[in-house]
Amino acid sequence: MTGVPKKRVCFLGWNELTVPVTLSRQTHGRQVTDADASGRAARGLTVRATMARMQKTIVFLLFLAGVSLACAQNDGSKTPPPVIDIHVHAMDGFPGVPPLCPWPPQFLASDPKSKEAPFGWSQQDCSPALDVPKNPADYMKELLAEWEKYNVTAVVMGDPKSVQKWKDAAPSRVIMGTSFDNGPAPGKYVPVDQLRPLFTTGGFKIMGEIGLQYQGMSPSDMSVDQYFALAEELDIPVGIHMGTGGSGRANVAMPKFRGSMGNPLLLEELLARHPKLRIWIMHAGYPMIDNLLTLLQANSHVYVDVAGLIWSYPIKEVNTYIQRIVEAGFEERVMFGTDQMIWPKLMATSISVIQNADYLTPEQKRDILYNNAARFLRLDKEMK
Repeated sequence: MTGVPKKRVCFLGWNELTVPVTLSRQTHGRQVTDADASGRAARGLTVRATMARMQKTIVFLLFLAGVSLACAQNDGSKTPPPVIDIHVHAMDGFPGVPPLCPWPPQFLASDPKSKEAPFGWSQQDCSPALDVPKNPADYMKELLAEWEKYNVTAVVMGDPKSVQKWKDAAPSRVIMGTSFDNGPAPGKYVPVDQLRPLFTTGGFKIMGEIGLQYQGMSPSDMSVDQYFALAEELDIPVGIHMGTGGSGRANVAMPKFRGSMGNPLLLEELLARHPKLRIWIMHAGYPMIDNLLTLLQANSHVYVDVAGLIWSYPIKEVNTYIQRIVEAGFEERVMFGTDQMIWPKLMATSISVIQNADYLTPEQKRDILYNNAARFLRLDKEMK
């Protein structure tokens, strides 16, 4: 919504997220204008009806007073409910990168005879844009502050050295992840005998992000099956990139990327070979919703995250896709994630999508923001 004022609300513990606030009054789903009100007064309302409306008004005002008091008590004095961001990259800052406007309205065509930008997002004005810290050393500090503010535990993935740096900086908030394709070059994989000790004694709990789609490979390709066999043996959750990629210009920036290799149904043979393997489909396999639902219906060990999807597509499309998964009966398997790379304020932006989703119940919002990932990762027995 454009031109609509924003206001801070206290909702489920996040009292600094913004939601649109309209200035018109609503009655039974229909907007009431001043002309309507005058007309009714002219026709005359019964005393009983007037008193009933007054009683409703008093109850509503008392409700607002209670909310205001709760917010005042919660402001700065209560830890927000926990959040798990299951998809964070162990990166440093990148100075000089322009601010990001989430939810781009379209992806632009390009002409191969001209100089083509690597990203196809259309330019837009947004406020506030998501800035990249000018000093790379500030990136970690600012992101850790966001995690503290919103009570976030993050699955941080990348090469072992980079991930360990994040773990050292925030031991209680980082779950470490790495993958066999975090090698020195695309298509060069870490040997299994080097990967194993990272999971058995090195403190790594996640195998991911596995980006075989960027190499034009199926996740069921037998050339990498030994890595999934290792994950099944050690009971390590696996995160696989599927679906979205390239920001509308994969053909320009990622020539080996194949959209067809993001088909969630390509996981079927892998899952059949490794029936105890726990997999989550990153980016929820967007946009292949029908194939995703088919896979979820047939495989109860498979979860999805909404990372990347949650901010890099038109907001109506984002909500439609998430709603489709939930309304198909799979809300227990949807996990929150940002695909955080270089924008510290992306956390609040991404949480707001779930918090402001009118198709989700409060319980479903808590499940997506925390409980589902806690169950999948076996972090604790207590859902929050």
